[in-house]
Amino acid sequence: MTEWDIKKLQILRTLRDRGTVTAAAEALLMTPSAVSQQLSNLAKQVGVPLLEAQGRRVRLTDAAHLVLRHAELVFAQLELADAELAGYVHGEAGEVRVGAFSTAVPALVVPAVRQLREVAPGLDVRVREAEAAEAYELLSGGEVDLALSLAAHAPTARDPKFTRVPLLADPLDVALPVGHPLADKSRLRLADLSGEQWIFGGSGPWSEITLAACEVAGFVPEQAHSAAGWTAILAMVEAGMGVALVPRMAAGPRQAHTDGVVMRELRADQPRRHVVAAVRRGAEEGPAVARVLGALRDAAAGSGAGAGTGSGASAGDAPA
Repeated sequence: MTEWDIKKLQILRTLRDRGTVTAAAEALLMTPSAVSQQLSNLAKQVGVPLLEAQGRRVRLTDAAHLVLRHAELVFAQLELADAELAGYVHGEAGEVRVGAFSTAVPALVVPAVRQLREVAPGLDVRVREAEAAEAYELLSGGEVDLALSLAAHAPTARDPKFTRVPLLADPLDVALPVGHPLADKSRLRLADLSGEQWIFGGSGPWSEITLAACEVAGFVPEQAHSAAGWTAILAMVEAGMGVALVPRMAAGPRQAHTDGVVMRELRADQPRRHVVAAVRRGAEEGPAVARVLGALRDAAAGSGAGAGTGSGASAGDAPA
């Protein structure tokens, strides 16, 4: 197979466009003899004559025009490669794989992807829903490039394998059935709900967060029902079967569709869960990953929850 030399093909194309060896040499900042030498070498490489004498000048042979017809396709593809590489360097192209827990997908990842489609349409974000433990296994194994989880279930900031990026402090509101005696109470506190029946998961992160938040408020919640999905939890609250702590990030889209549930902010002792992103250490310097992290920060800032690490002490500082 012929070994093609892009530089020599560019010289041949310039000769075709400029008409003479001297004009081509001037355009390429070369000497005429260097141009002739390069084209002579190209003819030897391809095994056919590329130039023929025409008086005191030279003209391209039919074989040279055939070579250039194919070379133009190569030049066009190289121009496209240059453009895409420039986009990659500026974080506008490439692929970033994101692993995220369920409520983070609609609240943070989807808005980030929408933004990136506008500002960096060449950047391909691939999303994979995963619980925190699985997300970090995927991140460590190279199957995702960025993981979203709760801070309490992420590797510590001292873990040398990962870089953690705080995104937001998500407030936990209390879900009460319409008509509940405390639904209209001013300055509702979590401690006011110590005598209520509670709905939360039997195990896992949400169970830990609920138990820890109530413990900080001074009581142990009586678990009347166990559920892991927000649809099931809010349905049971609506039916008057108990009360529940619900992350604002998760409850927001559902409020308009849950007429039988009142969401109340716990102003005095508001618990929070802290959401973080993590990447393999050093990857945050990559332009594509940095672009996605920036879009996630923007989504967090516009989510209605506290961006970054939040401010002030809260009952959720320990679990989340």
